[in-house]
Amino acid sequence: MKITLNNNPEIIDDNRSWTVQDLMELKNYSFKLLVVKVNGKLIPKTDYNAVTVHEGDDVMILHLMSGG
Repeated sequence: MKITLNNNPEIIDDNRSWTVQDLMELKNYSFKLLVVKVNGKLIPKTDYNAVTVHEGDDVMILHLMSGG
């Protein structure tokens, strides 16, 4: 499957169905404060296991950071 992840082309060599949660685990995104968008649509944390990533999708996974 070919997708764009954070503006970089990615190829996932597995033909199974991938959820946002699966993709985050594959790429080791473990930070607690994340913003996830698939094709420009904001994905709530409660839907990470329900939203499927498809061929050609544009996925953004951003870490939220605060400072002082």
